Amino acid sequence: MSENKITSFKTLEWLWPVLLILFLAGCKPEEPGWLDPLPSATASANNSPDQIISIYFTAPANDDFKGGPDQFLVEALDQARTGIDAALYDLNLWSVRNALIRAHDRGVSVRMVIEGDSQDQREIQELIEAGIPIVFDQTDSLMHNKFFVIDGGEVWTGSMNMTMNGAYRHLNNLIQVRSALLAENYSMEFEEMFLDGFFGEISLENTPHPDLTIDGIRIETYFSPDDSTAARIMQLILDAEESIDFLYYSFTSDGIADALLFQDTQGVQIRGVLDAYQERAGLGGEYQRLNDFGLDVYLDVHPEKLHHKVIIIDNKIVITGSYNMTRSAEIRNDENTLIIHNETLAAIYLGEFDWIYEDASQGN
Repeated sequence: MSENKITSFKTLEWLWPVLLILFLAGCKPEEPGWLDPLPSATASANNSPDQIISIYFTAPANDDFKGGPDQFLVEALDQARTGIDAALYDLNLWSVRNALIRAHDRGVSVRMVIEGDSQDQREIQELIEAGIPIVFDQTDSLMHNKFFVIDGGEVWTGSMNMTMNGAYRHLNNLIQVRSALLAENYSMEFEEMFLDGFFGEISLENTPHPDLTIDGIRIETYFSPDDSTAARIMQLILDAEESIDFLYYSFTSDGIADALLFQDTQGVQIRGVLDAYQERAGLGGEYQRLNDFGLDVYLDVHPEKLHHKVIIIDNKIVITGSYNMTRSAEIRNDENTLIIHNETLAAIYLGEFDWIYEDASQGN
């Protein structure tokens, strides 16, 4: 009988556990499992071999640049035995650079896909000098993914760029999922770019397991621009019965905004926080429109970016990944999105939402 856990950690100048662990000990998919608090979680507890999903949130107050979410990713990279594939928009975190070089030096196959605009970063050039093969996206669209596949058995993704700003200054989330089937989805997407050079609009709709269940947790995988991500997000919004909460860096999608406005007329509670820069820069965001209709949507009040891309629906569904709610993310950029159906996971993300929403609602 195995135990499968969902764990969340928030990083300050040290790492603190947030919220809950879900023990699914021998549960059938239709059985709910039970909740148990984690009183003294540590980095070693996070790395327990029977853990399925772990969630990490950045804490911009961490100004000493130590103990961020990259610490846990680096531990996983240091444990890799056969292969690491990484598709990254940007990279300047020394901790991740060093872990990738260490893996390469001990014989692990390390392959990378990087957005072409980032290829002059010193840290990326050092990876090339170390002998790590890197394919750069040279199209006009962005390779905006942020994911790692390790040993064909686990995936790391979320909104966090592998940069000092992404890990220590911006509000971000990082999620680890241990699943060979999910890893196969991401490996297929990686090789489409790395081996075939398919980026942006020529990407293939070929995800092998787009809708899978891991020990009772349903996980949907979407890659843009080939999987109609916006249509699925709108469907989930229109299916909501009680609540929709969201944190987004960029929101310019008229269709998704229309779905939210309709659900507001149906009595669904809608709350959201958007990064303030989008509105100040006049980038065609939906904030003013939603605000004019009276929705509880605010601009973030923190000095750095709110870089999350998260929607929580009915306190039981979480949408996360690299996908901003924009036309570019839908039809041009390479993006990845996870939709996870699980109340405990939703509660963890709701904890992150609540404090950001409270600050925003009091500061506007």
